[in-house]
Amino acid sequence: MTQCSVTLGQIVLKNPVICASGEHVLTEAGIRAGLAAGAAVVVAKSVNETTAAREQLARTDYALFDARWAPEAWPGADWRRANLLCRSGLQPLATDEWIDRVARLDQEARSQEAYVAGSLILADLNEAVSIARRMEQAGLRLIEFNIGAPYGDEAASGAIITERAADRVRDQVSAVCSAVNVPVWVKLTGQSENVAALAQAARDGGAASMIMIGRSLGMLPDLDTQSPALGTNLGYGGGWALPLTCYWLARSRKRLGPDFPLIGTNGARGGDDVLRMMLAGASAVELCTAVMTGGFEVITAAIDTVRTYAQSKAQFAQDWVGVAADRLQTFGEQPLRPDHWQQFVPVQTRD
Repeated sequence: MTQCSVTLGQIVLKNPVICASGEHVLTEAGIRAGLAAGAAVVVAKSVNETTAAREQLARTDYALFDARWAPEAWPGADWRRANLLCRSGLQPLATDEWIDRVARLDQEARSQEAYVAGSLILADLNEAVSIARRMEQAGLRLIEFNIGAPYGDEAASGAIITERAADRVRDQVSAVCSAVNVPVWVKLTGQSENVAALAQAARDGGAASMIMIGRSLGMLPDLDTQSPALGTNLGYGGGWALPLTCYWLARSRKRLGPDFPLIGTNGARGGDDVLRMMLAGASAVELCTAVMTGGFEVITAAIDTVRTYAQSKAQFAQDWVGVAADRLQTFGEQPLRPDHWQQFVPVQTRD
């Protein structure tokens, strides 16, 4: 254990920064770049059994927009402030071929005290169970089971599922976790009125940890063409999502207790945001869009920020997990300041 180490169930990570699944780790070179940058875990590009999901990669598109919704060049000089709209796809290689490649990379990662995790997106549950078993048989030490990808309602029929019902989350997670002996991290959707209930269902199903929350869906009309940007509904991400993710991390920590490890994602743009998610209850944090737009050096910089923070506070990384969440107060506990609101309205309102 080092000052930056964190524990997630059976696994000790050398630091709390995870390179999330995405197009940036669609290749072996991308996965090696994530490991070289220092990520404790690199989650490989996702797979499932469907041809439609593999073909979806050829229909992807990505765009960044500034605060006034003007398009920015990719990756954009101000990518940390930009809004991302995109539609994504899965690994186009044959599932078994990609699993074998990822397993070999996970063996390489051992020498770096890191992991390369396989990522599985739900389509058919029986097939998901079969793929999870093949991942374990190939030698993978960690599996991400993504039932929260935002595109379930937009992709071709049967390609992927976005699960929003707690009882089905429990049953799906149970089926996969019961089929393997390696830890399974479950990625949950943010498209729910109660993500904490989904987190409890995933824990009850045997998940070793939950990754929360997946991107939201959005649509942006273009004023010139009067058509939707990129032609479709889109996954929507950006720094704006950070408080939403922190909210659900804190709510889930309260519901599940402080000993169950959570993983934050969606809204983190660097090391400071990693720290904020950890204070809200995450034991580790996944970076995706920040790496796609800012490069793999974002991972190294985030780890450096965590290390500097730990030294400045004379703490271990595990020490600040959930500290802010545990200090949350209700509205009713706040001090009475009857005229305070007047500082935050136009002068005409006060007159």
